[in-house]
Amino acid sequence: MSEQSSRAVRIHATGGPEQLVIDSVSVGDPGPGQVRIRHHAVGLNYIDVYQRSGLYQLPLPLALGMEGAGVVEAVGEGVTHLKAGDRAAYAANPPGSYCDVRLMPAMNVCRLPDGIDFETGAAMMLKGLTAQYLLKRTRPVEGLEAGDFVLFHAAAGGVGLIACQWAKALGLRLIGTAGSDEKCALAREHGAAFTINYRSEDFVARVKDITGGQGVKVVYDSVGKDTFEKSLDCLRPFGLMVSFGNASGPAPAFAPAILAAKGSLYVTRQTLFSHITTRERTQSMADDLFAVVQSGAVKIRIDQRFALADVQAAHRSLEARATTGCTVLLP
Repeated sequence: MSEQSSRAVRIHATGGPEQLVIDSVSVGDPGPGQVRIRHHAVGLNYIDVYQRSGLYQLPLPLALGMEGAGVVEAVGEGVTHLKAGDRAAYAANPPGSYCDVRLMPAMNVCRLPDGIDFETGAAMMLKGLTAQYLLKRTRPVEGLEAGDFVLFHAAAGGVGLIACQWAKALGLRLIGTAGSDEKCALAREHGAAFTINYRSEDFVARVKDITGGQGVKVVYDSVGKDTFEKSLDCLRPFGLMVSFGNASGPAPAFAPAILAAKGSLYVTRQTLFSHITTRERTQSMADDLFAVVQSGAVKIRIDQRFALADVQAAHRSLEARATTGCTVLLP
């Protein structure tokens, strides 16, 4: 058994970015079903903030980080899809990617195609697989076809910019919201058919105007409290409200009768980790993501890079909504 030390960003109490500390931890050999991976880049995501703040409660001390890319150093018994020396990337539980090297379950770790670099791999797995399940697996009851309108909040964020491009490739007309004219322009550059600055415009009125009063078939909402109720008013009858995050706080409680009054609507709360519960499904979704990135139809935009040691500054930027596209930490 070989032991090596690794830096790992952990929290010992929930709270603000000041709770993020770098500990030295010991990493051994992988057990059955595990791999040991040395990171070249690590992705930053809003779920990391939810875990750090305590909105999503997990046992402490807690190592943070849900995605990364690097080189497999060793594989445990029963792991057949990876071998030592493979380039690999993942979005997976348990958290702990903010580190130099780690042991983790191999199930959600995928070989990274040679045409995709480590920073791109680390930046795109959680956000890209999220865009994949939203656009391909979380569809309104009447389906989605080329020409249909969809509303996507936070369209200039990491998931949003991937979704803008992927939706365009699918022939969908994506209406993106963002909090500044600059972010709206960025979303349009990445394929949004229309954009709305929600700080200066009433997004419900604009959606109705854009769609000729019809509304959209589906709303994809990672913002939560600030957008949820008005988003219901953007849907056409039998439309689907997809909540997949709460950047502004948890969505408010509502009476189911509201859904009847607004047109027999559907509401779902999604998480990536329900979609990647098997090796086969994880690989299928990843293959779809790798293909659309390698084709050039979706480009992964990395606008912020921080050293692992500067993780507190990275979290502050993310929470201040000062970031666009993807952010990576570099060990």
